[in-house]
Amino acid sequence: MTTHSRMDRAEAVAEGPLSADGAARAKRRRGRRAYLSGLSAERAVAQAYDRRGADLLDTRWRGQGGEIDLIFLEDGVYVFCEVKQARSFGAAAERLRPDQMRRIHAAASEYLAHTPMGQLSDVRFDLAAVDGQGRVELREAAFSHF
Repeated sequence: MTTHSRMDRAEAVAEGPLSADGAARAKRRRGRRAYLSGLSAERAVAQAYDRRGADLLDTRWRGQGGEIDLIFLEDGVYVFCEVKQARSFGAAAERLRPDQMRRIHAAASEYLAHTPMGQLSDVRFDLAAVDGQGRVELREAAFSHF
């Protein structure tokens, strides 16, 4: 089931039946909103880690294995953080799937190959849940090491 915002429906009514071009524009708008919303959530999470004294090393790091939203160094531990956003913390946490965890592990392994201690580095995999009001909940060690 596809959901549409009031703005999408209002624009559709104003434009008449959606043509292929109109549907493509609506899809791009939704994609752009999701992208900007994701950036905002990642920024809020980065600020939460910064308040804890963690150093942000990388954002949206992409390796052959996949993408890692945020990478921090906190008290000598490399923290690979996946950011999920939904109306509630629980709904956000449910969006992290096993196949995604495997991709994050693969990408983290690739990232660690470029660090001084490589695979012997201390690591942690966190989940940062962002609710509909922009509040952040950090779940340390939310999923296991490879």
